[in-house]
Amino acid sequence: MDKHFVFAILLLIPLQLFSRSKVVSDTIFSNILNSSRNYSVYLPPSYQDDKKYPVLYLFHGMSQTDRDWLWRGHVQEVADRLIYSGEADEMVIVMPDAGGDIYKGFWNGYFDMPGWRYESFFFEELLPYVEKKYNVIGDKSHRAVAGLSMGGGGATAYGLWHPDKFSSVYAMSALMDIPESGAAKYDNPDDKLAILTRAVKERSCIRFVENANDETKAELRTVEWFIDCGDDDFLLDRNIEFFHAMRNSGIKCQFRVRDGGHDWEYWHSALYMCLPFVSNGFKD
Repeated sequence: MDKHFVFAILLLIPLQLFSRSKVVSDTIFSNILNSSRNYSVYLPPSYQDDKKYPVLYLFHGMSQTDRDWLWRGHVQEVADRLIYSGEADEMVIVMPDAGGDIYKGFWNGYFDMPGWRYESFFFEELLPYVEKKYNVIGDKSHRAVAGLSMGGGGATAYGLWHPDKFSSVYAMSALMDIPESGAAKYDNPDDKLAILTRAVKERSCIRFVENANDETKAELRTVEWFIDCGDDDFLLDRNIEFFHAMRNSGIKCQFRVRDGGHDWEYWHSALYMCLPFVSNGFKD
């Protein structure tokens, strides 16, 4: 084959196919939490200094860390595949660490609690720090949030309490409130699991929507919503209740019940819907 012909063919192949995404691990010291917090960042294949990208904040579950989305959710491989196929936009994906093994005394949770003001840290320190350091557009139209289990409840709550910050929310197997059965048990009412449980009850996503006034409902309609929960998940009833609250309030919300339980097989597969969904929510 003529070498000039081969060279001409290569010129027709998108440059993106010769580039690779990468994941970086970083740390921020929080004055609010008085500790260092880790986070991981997925940078898309064409990432460069003179271009800005939309951003997805992707939350892990209880007793997990930011690394679980990489090691067990395989987010880099999924994002690359969807970007190369054109099913998802190139985006920066930020995975904060809000956890660790709570049964060994680590803090967990995305809400402000006694001794753990994580929500304040996220909005006042992490979000502005990340969006200054990395090349993201950093406005509502180009910012999304998603998560699984505890992180799904956190993502939903952030969208409910801060609808001016996010264009879309994708919740997987979300802890919308404490379930009647299947929740983690604790013996000491003052330990960290007990504090987290009370925080989830106080920040019930279901109750927030049910009690929302007309002005709040109008704000929530500016966000795209997607709820995804397995038919064998112990949190299914709470997700159904949240969907009913949204529908009764006139807030558009997609709801999928698929075959599966509360596990990484389900959450990994959910990424194949999550990334195209948030891509469609990004607005130029």
